[in-house]
Amino acid sequence: MDETTFTIEDADGNTDELTLPSGLVDLFSEEDDESEAQVVADIALMAFSQRAHMLVAHGEGEPSEELKEIEEATLDQFEERFGQTFGEATGHQH
Repeated sequence: MDETTFTIEDADGNTDELTLPSGLVDLFSEEDDESEAQVVADIALMAFSQRAHMLVAHGEGEPSEELKEIEEATLDQFEERFGQTFGEATGHQH
């Protein structure tokens, strides 16, 4: 099966590669003019938002203020990118 590799780079210039089966990204594309990189970034933000929410709202014990601030900033980025809140997008509200 053919594969497509994406390179991720952080602010310090460190890189990592993510290889996916070709066509997988197209399955998650919502618009014809979305680049594959945009689709991968969308899914990454969705995953990070879900994980941050899970740690704050469903983790053991009371989350730290720093963790709450990180989740809030992440969910703000989610809403900015997708035009809806995480709760609206997932149907998961509390």
